[in-house]
Order: sequence, then structure tokens, then C-alpha cells
Amino acid sequence: MALPSLTALPAQAAGEQKPAATDKRPNVIFILMDDAGLGDFGCYGQTRTETPHIDALAANGIRFTDMYTAAPLSSPSRCCLLTGVHTGHAQIRNNREMSQEDPRIWNYDDVYLDPLLEGQAPMAAGTPTLGSVMKQAGYRTAMVGKWGVGGPTTESTPWTMGFDFYYGCICQRLAHNYYPSYMWRNNRKERVNTGIVNPGTGLDEGADPRDLRSYDKYSKDKVYSPDLMFDNVIDFVRESAGEPFFLMWTTPLPHSPLQAPQEFVDYYVAKFGDEAPLEGEFHSGVWPHNYYPCRYPHATYAAMIGYFDTQVGKLVEELKRLGIYDNTLIVFTSDNGPANNASSPTVWFDSAHPFRCGKGWGKSSLREGGIRMPFIVSWPAKMKSGRVSDYMGNFTDVMPTVCELAGVEAPQTDGLSLVPLLTGREDRQPAHEFLYWEYPASGGQLAVRWGKWKGLVRQVHKGNRTMELYDLSTPGKEVENPSNNVAHLHPDIVERMWGYIEQSHEAIDEPMFQVDVNRN
Repeated sequence: MALPSLTALPAQAAGEQKPAATDKRPNVIFILMDDAGLGDFGCYGQTRTETPHIDALAANGIRFTDMYTAAPLSSPSRCCLLTGVHTGHAQIRNNREMSQEDPRIWNYDDVYLDPLLEGQAPMAAGTPTLGSVMKQAGYRTAMVGKWGVGGPTTESTPWTMGFDFYYGCICQRLAHNYYPSYMWRNNRKERVNTGIVNPGTGLDEGADPRDLRSYDKYSKDKVYSPDLMFDNVIDFVRESAGEPFFLMWTTPLPHSPLQAPQEFVDYYVAKFGDEAPLEGEFHSGVWPHNYYPCRYPHATYAAMIGYFDTQVGKLVEELKRLGIYDNTLIVFTSDNGPANNASSPTVWFDSAHPFRCGKGWGKSSLREGGIRMPFIVSWPAKMKSGRVSDYMGNFTDVMPTVCELAGVEAPQTDGLSLVPLLTGREDRQPAHEFLYWEYPASGGQLAVRWGKWKGLVRQVHKGNRTMELYDLSTPGKEVENPSNNVAHLHPDIVERMWGYIEQSHEAIDEPMFQVDVNRN
């Protein structure tokens, strides 16, 4: 059975021609998946899900092995990416809803009627972002997909933060139903579906969980939002082909819930065989709610990634047709490590390979499975193909890199430009002395990477200040097993890492963003 393919690309107006570009700076497309792990892709060792188009990007460019997100959760990861700072300096360090204590935030009808319920904690008005600096450089800028760092009633929206065009879900809660009632087109809502089912809604009483028809109420006769996002990605690329553009494609895939086009699901059902449905306990209107039931959870997770891989292939195909592929720099990565809820069967897929995933080891954890990311860069005009790099970096490097490519001064960041490395001048590539993370959720966590060493402090909110120390030179499932903790053998390294923590942390007023780094 052959992999399914998408329908034809969105039609282009007859006779439409774009002028040849006179500006020789590269276009930049930054592709950010949501909760995809290091091991979810063939080029990083995945054996069950097929990702030939993402693998081709790696084969034609650079595959990084030691690149990290700046945070193990969506909103702080995106804030750090957009601004170029690590979590010790970031304005957003945890997920916080605009109306955190209001139970109506999980009712989609209520959210539609009351914009104060929509969105997450905002960045400050006027914060320099990737969008604003690239716009300042003369690029046409766009974001298509999930925002997650502000709400429509704040000054932290895509259209106030430098993006000429936006299409997607501003609120990450609304992004986590792939058949939503509406999407945002710039500052306007567009209705796309009716009859939306709130997360946590189980199957009808008496419904047969092994009958596909029992699941019709969640998706039948509804529009799949990633289809709409992809159409807008292609439209923006076509409209911008004659000028330098910067596009962030921030797909919600493969974040829960488990929802995918049926033809992709059918492909993996044929490959994996029958499986038990996801029934679970569902709790509408509260958190945790377990999202939605799913007839084929393993096949659907693979289908979500395989579907998106096909979209990436169609985008590359369109760039080539437009004659702009060679001078388009494409970055592919994910916001944080694989999730571990009932709707994310990531342990079965070994999604953080070669590291562990699952509760306490993936998303929302500063262990390697939560922060070590797939990171691929392709730029045919300037880069040799088939390269693998063990450069140690993180999302803070994106801001200085794109600013150098665009010829504009970067704001103050914690990152380093990767341009020397990308263009084959590795001997001129500066290196990070260390990388730093702080995370106020999951008990409070701190982490430092210095060379081959990883320092990790867990349960900070309970008063723990004992650092674990791990040697990462040989990646594997047990590399951060407490039995491999060698802190007692290297007190000098532990002391050095505490010094890095103290110099990296800046206090912040929001209680949900706070971690006490005081050792006493």
C-alpha cells in the first residue's frame, strides 16, 4: 500500500506571474511542529512512522544532533524562540491562560463569545520579535499556525508583533481541536466549522468504540484546520515569490488530540494492524480532560506526522516550481519534546529516541527527551548536502542567525549566529560556553549543559537543591537514570554549574513563572 498524498496544491490564478527577485537575500521558512520528539522522524531513527520529505530536507542540508528548545513547554518555548532569550531572561516561562481560573476556558462556545477567555500570557507591547526584526529588514513576514503567546485583547498578537499576515489559532487551547469553530485571519475571526464538540466529551452512551461511525460527531462533515493552514502557507509563498519573505509555519501537529485525515489513518492501520481504541475517562469542562476518544490511536498519531510530512514535500515542490527553492533557507524543528498524556502514544513510537520519553522524561521535563530537538536546516544555494553537526545550541540562536542573513542588527539575545556553520565555515563558528534552562512547572526544575556534562536539579519548589550530574557523551535511554548520577565524583563541575545558574537567572514578578535558584 502506497503512502497517501495530498490533493492538488491550491489553484493559482491563470497567467499569474511573479517578477524575478532582485534582492539576493534568502527567503526564510521556519517550520515548527508541536510536541514532536527527536525520534519521530526517519532521519533521527524512527522506524514506524514514515517521513520521506522531512528526511530529504536533512539529506539535502544539515541535521543537528545537539540542538535544544529553550523550554519544555509550548508558550515559553515560543516566547524564547520569538525573542532570542533563554528562560532565565524570558517574559514567559510557563503556560498561563489569560483567564487561568475561569472554568469557561474549556467551553469553545463561551470562548467564541468572550475574547477575554482566549489566549495565553502575553509578551510586553513593543517586544522585538523575529517578525518585527525581519519586517524592519524589508522582508514580507507571515505566521501560519499556532501563536500561544498572547490573546486577541492584548498587545501581544501576531499582527502587533511584526507579522504582515497571520492565519491560525491565537489560543493554543483552541488549536488542540483540529476541527475548530473558527480561525483568525489577521485580526478577524473566520468561521470554519459548526457543531464543535468540547474537549473531554466521550462517546455517546451505548456507542461501540470499535465502530468508526461512533466517532462521527467529532469530525464528520467538518474542515480539518491543518488543510486550511497549508492552503494559506502556499498562498503566502506564491504572493511573496518576487521579494524576500520570512514565514513561520507553526503547525499544531502532532499535539493532542489524535485526529487525522482518514486516508492517512487507513494507511497506518494497514501497516500496524488492528488496535484497541482510546476510550479512557473524559471530563468535559475541566482539566485534565483527555481530549477525545480515538478508534486507532497508534495509526492516528503516525498519520498526523505522515500527513504533515506530505505537506512539507508539497511546499518544497511549490518552491521549486516557483524557482525560489535554492535560495530559500528552511528550518525544521519542534517546540518541545513528546507529550505523555492518554492521547499521545509516544512511548510506543520511541518518540524521544535515543532518549527516554513518557511521564517525567519528555514534555514538561528538562531531561533530554523534553528539550533535545530535531533540528534540520536546508539552503541549497549555500550549503553542502548530507551534513551532520554536533553543534550545541538552542532556539536563542535563531534570532541572531536570521538577522545576519537579512542584514539587520539583532536585538540583545542569548544566542549565537549560525551563519558560519551553515555556510561551511565551521572554523569561524562561535560556541556557547553553556546552555541554561529554568522551568517553574513539574515541581520546579533547573538544568545546565556544559560540554558533555548535564546538570539537573528537580523538585526545586520542595526545597531540593541537590544537583544531578550526567555524562551525555553516549546518548541512550539510561543516560539520565539516577544510577548514572556522578555529581559526587565531580564537585568542581557541580560548583561551576551552580555559578552558571546564578549568572543566568533574572527574577520575574508573575508567580507562575518563578523558580527560586538560591542554593541556601
